[in-house]
Amino acid sequence: MSARTEIEGSRARQSRATREAIVEAATRLMHLRGYQNTALDEVLRASGVGKGNFYYHFRSKEDLGYAILDRIVARFVERTLDPCFSEPGQPRLGQIRCFLDRVLEAQRERNCVGGCAMGNLASELSDVHEGFRARLASVFEAWRGRLMTALREAQARGEVSADCDAEPVAHFLVAALEGAILLTKVTKDIGVMEQCVRELKRYLALYEAGR
Repeated sequence: MSARTEIEGSRARQSRATREAIVEAATRLMHLRGYQNTALDEVLRASGVGKGNFYYHFRSKEDLGYAILDRIVARFVERTLDPCFSEPGQPRLGQIRCFLDRVLEAQRERNCVGGCAMGNLASELSDVHEGFRARLASVFEAWRGRLMTALREAQARGEVSADCDAEPVAHFLVAALEGAILLTKVTKDIGVMEQCVRELKRYLALYEAGR
């Protein structure tokens, strides 16, 4: 490897680290304060990055916001959705229950602080920023779609009764989870989330074949 190649590789790694520092700091701030209440100067101070470096990586605060949303979604898929739905041979209701448990555990680990980052952005920006609204709508649609697919596969495998209408059930699960996370954030009581998850599991059990 030539000295020039080593220098270019080092610069590329440093550039990625700088961008990551900006996104990480902004994610923490916006998760607690919201997008509109987080000033760019606060992000720069928290990340230790100068304004020139910021504009090298992002055209605007809006561009940064989209990068944050992409990061939030990627982490949600990696840490919450994929681990539960990655084994094709597992019972589908068991996979959905696994997902419910992971959402609960995430709130427990955060000590009921912050709520759902996607839900927070949706509440804050859907009526005032079309770009964020459209992106967030697609995220929730993908989440609902994953659950709907699991329910339809469960029906095809005889795990779920034929009277389970997968689309509205999946919609209900997403809406109920978002509401449970919001109530948990407001009450600062993980017991609220635990109760809601238990009731959602009882609801799913009503469709379980053989009951």
